[in-house]
Amino acid sequence: MRQRVKMPRLGDTTQSVMIAEWLVEVGAEVIAGSPLVLVETDKVTTEVPSPVGGTLVEQLVAAQDEVDVGEPICVVEV
Repeated sequence: MRQRVKMPRLGDTTQSVMIAEWLVEVGAEVIAGSPLVLVETDKVTTEVPSPVGGTLVEQLVAAQDEVDVGEPICVVEV
């Protein structure tokens, strides 16, 4: 089953983030809770953990893309 991973809310006022770097390549195994992507906000750079485990099958956004909270960022085959 494929699951879309959405950008979580990182703070009370954060509405969007910039994708700084993908930490997992397409085709690689993802462990639930492990870092998936590095994002930048106005104040900080932080890792976003994967909410599910499986195989990363698609990155829906690229590095340097701006992403709104709740927007799908990738697809994981669980």
